Amino acid sequence: MNSDVRESPVLGEAQRRLLPDDDDIAFYDEHGWWVSPRILDDDVLDAAVRGAERFYAGDRDRRLPVETGYVDWHPGDGDEVRNSQHASYRNAELRALALQPVVGAIAARLARTDEIRIFEDTLVYKAPTPAGATGGVVGWHTDYSYSSNCVSQRMLSAWIPTHDVPADRAPLIVVDGSHRWPATEHLRCFNDQDLDGVRTRFATQGREIVEIPLVMGRGQVSFHHSHLVHGSRPNRAELPRMALAVYLQDGDNRYREFWNDGVRIHHFLDGVCRRDADGAPDYADPEFFPVLWRSPDPTVS
Repeated sequence: MNSDVRESPVLGEAQRRLLPDDDDIAFYDEHGWWVSPRILDDDVLDAAVRGAERFYAGDRDRRLPVETGYVDWHPGDGDEVRNSQHASYRNAELRALALQPVVGAIAARLARTDEIRIFEDTLVYKAPTPAGATGGVVGWHTDYSYSSNCVSQRMLSAWIPTHDVPADRAPLIVVDGSHRWPATEHLRCFNDQDLDGVRTRFATQGREIVEIPLVMGRGQVSFHHSHLVHGSRPNRAELPRMALAVYLQDGDNRYREFWNDGVRIHHFLDGVCRRDADGAPDYADPEFFPVLWRSPDPTVS
């Protein structure tokens, strides 16, 4: 199978001007998130939409070696929130979107690393939810809470919508600066529809809560730290909302054993990726964790 490794991608001058500068990196360090200018062309986004339509219709370009252990929407599951993990592995157009070098170059700058690999991705679709109706919420969570067996503390996510995301179309909502809060690494409230209730629990812990909806135009990409608390409210627009969330690992990330209340934490890809020299899951396996960006210069300059 093709591994899609990007050994030495080259950005054009116009793309290089779109990379975050020192002030942008300082903003990311302080706030835990950053929104890019327009970095993706309509062609790649249009292709991704067509790929998603094929994907939702059941068409697969290749299949994962396992059928269980991950979230995978199927017709009949409901449309309020469709989640499909590792969709880019199974669909060529979504893979082309996930492997955009400019996304990796930006992530490398923000994480201060010379290599960015995909860890996993999720295709997320939200159907319109009429005013007054419940459902369609993605609860507060941190991405690291679903990857506790990773050693890195610099992992981050790129959130790539395929269209404009105005305020009523369920933009990603980040809790500003929450990546610096203690004890959020196990916040797993993704399916908790009570955003305000969880928010109240934060407030009683004396934490300053500043919610920021990331309103974005088509072609922009948002980046957030793996410890940043985030979620989203129902889609109140008349059109669906769709985005590819790509969870990224820096070059130093490796597998570690992690136990929670006597239960060993297991990621579904641990059982299908290759093993390293110590017999542990290899998070550098190019088949499942392809390199998105690699540079000899950690500043990507």
